[in-house]
Amino acid sequence: MHSNTLLEIASEYGSPVYVYDSEKMASQYKRLTNAFNKVKQVKINYAVKALSNISVLKLMNSLGSGLDTVSIQEVKLGLVAGFSPENIIYTPNGVSLEEIELAANLGVQINIDNLSILEQFGTKYPKTPVCIRINPHVMAGGNTNISVGHIDSKFGISIHQIPHILRIVENTHMTINGIHMHTGSDILDIDVFLYASEILFETAKNFKNLEFIDFGSGFKVPYKEGDIETNIEEFGKKLSKRFTAFCEEYGKELTLAFEPGKFLVSEAGYFLTKVNVVKQTTSTVFAQVDSGFNHLIRPMLYGSQHEIINISNPDGRERFYSVVGYICETDTFANNRRISEITEGDILAFKNAGAYCYSMASNYNSRYRPAEVLWLKGKPHLIRKRETFDDIIKNQIEITL
Repeated sequence: MHSNTLLEIASEYGSPVYVYDSEKMASQYKRLTNAFNKVKQVKINYAVKALSNISVLKLMNSLGSGLDTVSIQEVKLGLVAGFSPENIIYTPNGVSLEEIELAANLGVQINIDNLSILEQFGTKYPKTPVCIRINPHVMAGGNTNISVGHIDSKFGISIHQIPHILRIVENTHMTINGIHMHTGSDILDIDVFLYASEILFETAKNFKNLEFIDFGSGFKVPYKEGDIETNIEEFGKKLSKRFTAFCEEYGKELTLAFEPGKFLVSEAGYFLTKVNVVKQTTSTVFAQVDSGFNHLIRPMLYGSQHEIINISNPDGRERFYSVVGYICETDTFANNRRISEITEGDILAFKNAGAYCYSMASNYNSRYRPAEVLWLKGKPHLIRKRETFDDIIKNQIEITL
């Protein structure tokens, strides 16, 4: 999006504010489907946890996407957004049997990742087909917190426990209609992913009633100019060929499924903040903005880098700044970053703010969560109002002292 457009949005809706470009989401969706256009049946399930605004979900629905959900609340959001239950897969981790039963009663595809729940669910609901999440014991991902397929991970049923799964299936007479894995986020090495895929194919041979194989996601998106990203086109070519061959071997045309979140929405998002203070210390120049890790926690949580541009002075002389927030705790967005000269009142845009930014926001320091704006068909649309003081206190109950 152009700097002037973003400035107009900041002027109209105030700051801080999240802005999402629907055209970028659509082009990323198309890029992914094109990469796998040699496969007869492909299903993209957008990972709701990345950005769960109902208007964004409706946009995904209009593109032909399904949904990947991890909580009963996300399932309900999907239904409100107009998704049919059969286009929603529910993959929780460590939740109660009661929550899984609620999801099953809503008619969505259940994906189970532990033996205990598999046995309990299969005993109680043998006629409800389920998918199984396998842990392939493959380390992949850009950070230990987002690598979920390794041997010490809490996610999935170990490939070494396949005999246990088969015994439960045999005893309960339940139907396994899908096999799933997710190795981690920010995957760069396609060969590692393909190696994990081979483990999934090998596992799939144990189940005769499969309808789909879900390869998860975790594709790396670029976070700065020249940054490396997953070569989705090369990956699509290699996995499509192998998947088609497996379907022939299996004797049935299966659906190839993915559940991208960040890949579809990260680059579409901008987070706009206003510079309150430019503070010179003995060694640093701080640009202090009207936000903090209550709105964008990823740099503090994962050490992630978000490119920051001064859209009020995009062509100005570059100087070094540390961009920090207003939270009463260290909340550094960037250290000694080259940014066009900053003046108090300027608007800074954080790129790649579509995924895991608003969805991880909080009311820390009793601050309000920002508004969200969707750029659609050449116009900005407010899709979430900025919070007010009433939102901070609405669920609090005052007691008489």
